Amino acid sequence: IYQMYLTGIKSLGVITIVAMFTGMILALQTGLELRRFGQEVNIGTAVTVVMMREMGPFMTGLIIAASVGSAIAAQLGTMVVSEEIAALEIMSISPVRFLVMPRLVALAVMMPILTVYTNIIGIVGGAIVGNTQLGVSFAAYFDNAMRYAETKDLYVGLFKAFLFGVIITAVACHQGFSTTEGAVGVGRVTRKTVIISFLTLLVVGYFITRVFYS
Repeated sequence: IYQMYLTGIKSLGVITIVAMFTGMILALQTGLELRRFGQEVNIGTAVTVVMMREMGPFMTGLIIAASVGSAIAAQLGTMVVSEEIAALEIMSISPVRFLVMPRLVALAVMMPILTVYTNIIGIVGGAIVGNTQLGVSFAAYFDNAMRYAETKDLYVGLFKAFLFGVIITAVACHQGFSTTEGAVGVGRVTRKTVIISFLTLLVVGYFITRVFYS
């Protein structure tokens, strides 16, 4: 529960800002192009589908990898170099069960929840831009959003979010446990955790989309 609090509640501030402006940027850029064809009313569909399929889980994953993933790697790395992990093993306490599993379960549970929140905020941000910048009423925006978005889009996005949570935890914990060379090593594994997580999320996200929408 504490790890879920750290992962979810403590991340809501930055997720809210990123999600809001992601939706606003999507709506503005898409709406400007659709306006050339007189179809700006359809930005609700574009923003909703893109947020649920790809941008919602991906942006949430990037934020969590940069904040929570790096923190996990740094914490575990510090425990390794200060020999706290060795002390746990001497006391017959499994480091994986005691340190890894709570973080893995917390991220696997909270990532889909945070992704739904990101989707909602992003769609609302798009509605605000559509109404204030493109002259699309809220009613028309949300009508198009609900009419053409499919349940499959939501499920695929949530599946991505679940996998992203597992991936971030696995990468962070692996890097943390492999820490060497004291404080220098902690900084190194923290950086590697963010880089590897970002690249893995990109690749996995692409292949999941390809499998479900090929």
